[in-house]
Amino acid sequence: MDAAHEQTGAVTKASESCCAPAVSPTGAAGKPPLAERELLTHVQTGRLVALFKTLGNDTRLRLLHALHRGGKVAVGELAVQVGMRPQAVSNQLQRLADRGIVTARRDGNRILYSLADPCVPAVLDLALCLTEETDTKGPGGPTDLP
Repeated sequence: MDAAHEQTGAVTKASESCCAPAVSPTGAAGKPPLAERELLTHVQTGRLVALFKTLGNDTRLRLLHALHRGGKVAVGELAVQVGMRPQAVSNQLQRLADRGIVTARRDGNRILYSLADPCVPAVLDLALCLTEETDTKGPGGPTDLP
């Protein structure tokens, strides 16, 4: 099989995976698909590393999921959902806001948070899918992560 057929075969297999989104989030955002982009630059990879460091926190991931499920949610409501003090939740939301991942809007004496970018749920969904796929395919079988 030549390289073109191998590449086509790989794309077909990937598109049949549970991780293949029905609608490309990059397409919905007006961006070209990853396969059509030039190789990532050092600047781009640096930005990705910073993003993944921000996302690499269990509390922040749970907050993002809660915001996706709830839309515009007050800090107090989020604190109840994740079982944390409002001040701790507020601190984590501030980190996400600093990266432009969430937005805040005042509603009377409450501050409502929501996701700032429609790509966030797709990233979380694909990452969750990837962990579910790799947890069962690793050399030792499923992992026992907390």
